[in-house]
Amino acid sequence: MNITLSADVVMAAGPVLGSVGTSSLALTSGIVLLAGLRGSNRVKLNRDKAGALGIGLGILSSTADTVLSQLSEGAAQVPTSLIQGGAFGDIGMGGVALALTTIIFVFDWKKLIIPAFLGTGAGVIYSQAGGIWGIGQNLILMTAGAVGAL
Repeated sequence: MNITLSADVVMAAGPVLGSVGTSSLALTSGIVLLAGLRGSNRVKLNRDKAGALGIGLGILSSTADTVLSQLSEGAAQVPTSLIQGGAFGDIGMGGVALALTTIIFVFDWKKLIIPAFLGTGAGVIYSQAGGIWGIGQNLILMTAGAVGAL
């Protein structure tokens, strides 16, 4: 079940950044993640940072009705279909979120694209799962609101 939270949340026009929406923040976080994955002198990634940036990208893009939201929803469908496929029993979205978070942060990934991709999908799954997983979503959206007010 796919749920779109909102078309695009536009933050208040602040004196520094102007009007910044979640689409803008999602695009920016995607650029930062891509720069870190491609190798940048300014963005140094490890497994945890790649996973966390991916989760942030997934949450922000799930609230924006853009191409990024379609890409992150696609990233969420892969682990959801594998985990909920029936081989592991009756697992809800909260269970998928828990399993995916464990996969991202427990294994020692040689290629950082894997935790980044899984993190992007996890951000969307957190939005769909609700419960404790919604805390991270609310935190990121509140931070986005503060950035948008600058």
